[in-house]
Amino acid sequence: MIEVSSHHARSSPSAQPTVYVVDDDAAVLGSLRFLLETDGFAVRTFRSGTALLNASGTPGADCYVIDYKMPDINGIDLAGRLRKADDETPVILITGYPDENISARAAAAGVKDVVLKPLLDENLIKRIRRAIQNRSPD
Repeated sequence: MIEVSSHHARSSPSAQPTVYVVDDDAAVLGSLRFLLETDGFAVRTFRSGTALLNASGTPGADCYVIDYKMPDINGIDLAGRLRKADDETPVILITGYPDENISARAAAAGVKDVVLKPLLDENLIKRIRRAIQNRSPD
């Protein structure tokens, strides 16, 4: 597991960006870890929103990628809680259960983008890079 401090990647533009991925599906976590690490990101994974909220070393992410539908706390509620502690780190919601209101609810919780599963490949990489690049400076 990667240990990070609160300003790890933000302090140096050349540092490897860190993405925190939260999904209750171990297969999705594994494939996203592989995809993101192959593209040069440091990755820290969590099997639930509660695990992320209770993790040592949080904050420290340059971007959060959060599944919408999880048993303990849904991704939009988790994003809202993260926003209270850190309003600058971008959040990208991933979901296999889109509905017509999800984008509006996600935006209200401070989510930068919504990406549909199973299309989690270069599309997600581009959105993460754009979100990190457009993040408000410290």
